[in-house]
Amino acid sequence: MSTGLRERAAAELTRTRQRSVGLTDAVDDDDLVRQHSRLMSPLVWDLAHVGNQEELWLVRDVGGREPVRADIDQLYDAFKHPRGERPQLPLLGPAEARAYVRTVREKVLDLLDTVELEGRPLVEQGFAFGMIIQHEQQHDETMLATHQLRTGDPVLVAVPPPPSQAIVAGEALIPGGPFEMGTSLEAWALDNERPAHQVDVPPFFLDRAPVTNAMYQAFIDAGGYDDPRWWSPRGWAHRREAGLTGPGHWHGDGTYTRFGRREPIVGDEPVVHVSWHEASAYAAWAGRRLPTEAEWEKAARFDPATGRSRRYPWGDEDPAPEHANLGQRHLSPAPVGAYPAGASPAGVHQLIGDVWEWTSSPLYGYPGFRAFPYREYSEVFFGDDYRVLRGGSFGTDAAAVRGTFRNWDYPIRRQIFSGFRCARDPRPGELAA
Repeated sequence: MSTGLRERAAAELTRTRQRSVGLTDAVDDDDLVRQHSRLMSPLVWDLAHVGNQEELWLVRDVGGREPVRADIDQLYDAFKHPRGERPQLPLLGPAEARAYVRTVREKVLDLLDTVELEGRPLVEQGFAFGMIIQHEQQHDETMLATHQLRTGDPVLVAVPPPPSQAIVAGEALIPGGPFEMGTSLEAWALDNERPAHQVDVPPFFLDRAPVTNAMYQAFIDAGGYDDPRWWSPRGWAHRREAGLTGPGHWHGDGTYTRFGRREPIVGDEPVVHVSWHEASAYAAWAGRRLPTEAEWEKAARFDPATGRSRRYPWGDEDPAPEHANLGQRHLSPAPVGAYPAGASPAGVHQLIGDVWEWTSSPLYGYPGFRAFPYREYSEVFFGDDYRVLRGGSFGTDAAAVRGTFRNWDYPIRRQIFSGFRCARDPRPGELAA
């Protein structure tokens, strides 16, 4: 592991921890230990959990050091304790959790200077460090979602997103043919993104921008939540059981609540906090459908001029502020057209950042998939129970999203920062015209 890679890992670990500290220091200790929703852990659990994972993988495995707190491993095993049960566990208190993660981090930064990082896949190109950075950033986004669900005075602040700089409307034709999906080269890519493989995608049309609040309001105004024609049987049953009448945090009077602030709905922002069932119903009402995961990735990565797949819609360089709304710089999606520099060659905008985008695809491994470094990262979730989301949100860090990154959740979930865009097949004779 070169000096440059060690410095990058140290810098990313430090930057990530600053975000975790900001999200937990923003509230008092009572808020830290409270469960704000049964869908979410107490914030103090997330904080100690990221430290425990860092200890397991970096201190003990990579570093070969003695355990810091082996006695708490089972408390912070996400597979042993569902979120609804975690407040009843004998968790570390706020002061203990903060001290624990500080101690773990000190040991990690110490071993980073000297540990041999070659000879096994876990450490090649700093993978284990990249995995832990991404894991903590994923929990930071989860903690941000918990902040959205908490009640009380606002505690998070951020500057507004940039205004729209381009008119973005209509749809783009994504040409048919093969492209390379997934990656075998991205050093910190996770197991479900691998390996790279050819996928032949027929031509299709894709919205140039995500579905906006105003567009979704039209679906509500047309009685979309009252008409079972647009819903799958499971979706309709869930809509009725959950009493859904609009996106999460909408009040039905033209306002929504964002991180404790009730504000007028902004019409040209991508709609957020909608479930897969709601997104699918909107698409059916609009005479369209959700894109498949392969369609989404081809639209985001394929460059017709070269025939190769890029890392991101705009090219291979890491995301910069002009490319995408990422990293909690803002506390909402940006208006459509705010990031023209981030558009794909086909003119599709805001594929990265703003809102996670539901696809129609369930989560499965790619051909040649190999679980690494443990089955519980993704393989245990394979099957039809989940749907894949792509692209990241305003709460996703650049370290934890790329053109190949795959997220997933249950079709009923909407506490996440989820939105969507629609696709459609070409009409007969349309492409020949």
